[in-house]
Order: sequence, then C-alpha cells, then structure tokens
Amino acid sequence: MKRLWTNWLIAVGFLREGRSQTLMIIGGVAIGVAVIVFISALIQGLQSNLIERTLGTQAHISLHAPDEVNRVVRVPEGVAHIIHEDQRAQRLKSINNWQEVLENLDNIKTLNAVSPMVSGPALVKRGEAIQSVAIMGIDLPRYQRIVPLQEYLKAGQLRLKADDVLIGSELAKDLGVRVGSKIRVDNGQDINAVMNVTGIFELGVKELDSRYMYIDLKRAQSLLGLPGGVTIIDLRISDIFSADQVATQIHRLTGLKAESWIESNAQLMNAISAQSLSTNMIIIFVGISVAFAIASVLSITVVQRTREIGILRATGASREQILMIFLIQGAIFGLLGSIVGILTSYALVWSFNEFGPGLFYIPISPYLIGSALLLATLSGLIAAAIPARRAARLDPVEAIRHV
Repeated sequence: MKRLWTNWLIAVGFLREGRSQTLMIIGGVAIGVAVIVFISALIQGLQSNLIERTLGTQAHISLHAPDEVNRVVRVPEGVAHIIHEDQRAQRLKSINNWQEVLENLDNIKTLNAVSPMVSGPALVKRGEAIQSVAIMGIDLPRYQRIVPLQEYLKAGQLRLKADDVLIGSELAKDLGVRVGSKIRVDNGQDINAVMNVTGIFELGVKELDSRYMYIDLKRAQSLLGLPGGVTIIDLRISDIFSADQVATQIHRLTGLKAESWIESNAQLMNAISAQSLSTNMIIIFVGISVAFAIASVLSITVVQRTREIGILRATGASREQILMIFLIQGAIFGLLGSIVGILTSYALVWSFNEFGPGLFYIPISPYLIGSALLLATLSGLIAAAIPARRAARLDPVEAIRHV
C-alpha cells in the first residue's frame, strides 16, 4: 500500500512539472469525451423521439386473420398440367373465435395490453363534400392502453356511444365540421348512418389525421357488415425491440398473421441502425485519437524524464514501480479528462434543451456517463502501456548519463 502511494506521488509530481503538457492532454481528452457523450445522447434522444412518435399512434404487434389462398384441384398422377395463378383478392373478414383468442392473450404476462378492433373502408359525406376514410371500431377502454387518444384530443371529449365518432383534424378541415356537427358514413354497400362528431384528434401524421375515424366497436361491426366480428387484435409489449420474436411466438400460439411494428416500419429501423453504426464509429475513432494523444505525450515524458527514471532505478525502484508510475499517469489523464469532458457535455446538452430548436429533448443516462468515464480511463491505461514498458526497460547507468 505504501509503495502504491509512493508511485502515485511520483506520478503526480511528474505531471505537475510538465504542467502545460498535462493541461493540454487533459483538455484533449475532455474534448473527445464531450464529443462522445454529446453525440451519443443526441442520437439516443433522436431515436427515442422517432420511436415514440411512431409507436404513439400504432400497436407494437397487430394480429390479422390468415390470408385466403387459392386451392389447386388435384389431377391424376402422370398427367402434366400448367398452372397460371392470380393471387386471391382478400375480402374483409373476421378473426375466427376472436373472443377465445382475446381471453388467451389476456393471460400472457409479456403482453401489456390487448385490444380488439374492426377496421374497414368507408365514405363520409357532409353536404357536397365526400372523403374516403378508414373506420376504426374500438373498445375505447382497451384501445386507450394501445394508443392514448386522450393525449391527442384537440377538441371535444373522448366519448364513443352508439352514434358518436372521433375524427382527425385534417378530415375535420376537409369536411368543414367541428364538435357537434353531423356527418353521414356509408360503407358503399347500402349501409349508412348519421353520426355525431364528439371529438377531433391530431395524431401528428397527416395521412392518419385525414383518414382515421374512431367509432364504437359494435357500431362499426354493423356498419362494415361484420356483426360480432373483429378484423384486428392490437398488442402492446414492454420491450419494443423484441416485437419480432414476440410476434413469432404469438403466430405459433394462435395461427394468426402477426405483424410487428419493426416489420411495418422497416425504413425507420434501417435509419436507426445506420445512426447507431455512425455513432459507434465516432466513438471508436475519437477513442483511438485520445489514446494516441496520451501515448505521444507519455512517450515524450519518458525522453524528458530519462535521468529521473535512472535515479529512481539506481535508488532501488523496480521495473514494476516505474511501469506503475506511467500507468498511473495515463489513468490520471483519462480520468481527469473524462470528468471535465462529462461536465462540458452536460453544458452542451443543457444549452441544446434550453435554446435549441425544441424538436426533442436530449436525456443523458447514467449508463452513458459511466461508459464514457470507463472508456477514457481504460484508454489512458492502454495508451500508457507502451511508454511505460519503455521507461521500465531503461538501464539505470545509461539513464543517469543521459543529458
């Protein structure tokens, strides 16, 4: 313990004597760490914002009835035949035994929310205005756990009785309606109804705000000609990035077609993967730059302190002690530089959150801070290894003669 303390004092003494070099290298490490922490936090904040905006308006997993396929008539053996097959048109159909499926899904602990829905196309009319829409028949208490409609409500109230309807802000603008207005909904097959607009929502996606309209599940079933049926079962899970695996498990369990948000947002996932890759590349190259900077300064220190190293060796210092002195210097460079860099990154993040464009908030996780601190300190130790070995190998007699 005493020897370690002695090594520490000698290392600190060397750093104090070369104060200008010490401050410059600590500043260089600090800049590298600040870049790593700020860029990583920025990318993480951006990705979280993108995912939140995407998943805020859709389910993590959606279950549909299996696609209908053509059945090929068997022919006798030995008879050659040519098949020219067109894909079968998919009609609006209900999930078989969906109540039983819903009950089974409610008992799966990995699922946070399960909500049945009947969805289909329709026309909405008001005066001379006609718009094509997507009817979303929902069980409101259940669906609120999938998409929190209350948070997106722009006007009116969140209520879905028999003749109530919630419509998007763009659709309300196109039809010229407001809360309390009447609209006529027609499914195109001689089934129509006059409905009362009780609320106007804004999901933040123009396509959805101009087409979606939410009505009560039973009312939607009658409007779409599917009495007692549902076409979709929406699911929500805790670990959003395991959606593909959970979807596969649910498909095997129920036999239904399971589509995860990752599958339906492939371009978004590609963008997130590219961002993560670029962030990792920045971290690697900045870390290498920091390591080379520390190694170069300590190499110069070995040359400058050759005489002192020789005296230490002549007075009984072992090779291991000399090695430890320079490793301690490398660790100090990394540790102090990372602390200054972390404080600088906090200032940068605070400035972005307070005075930036305000598009999203940048959080700094304790894990990111700990990783940056550990990375910089290890980089300092690794970078100091080669100069430290060189110093430890110096012959004391030759070192003392060095001028």
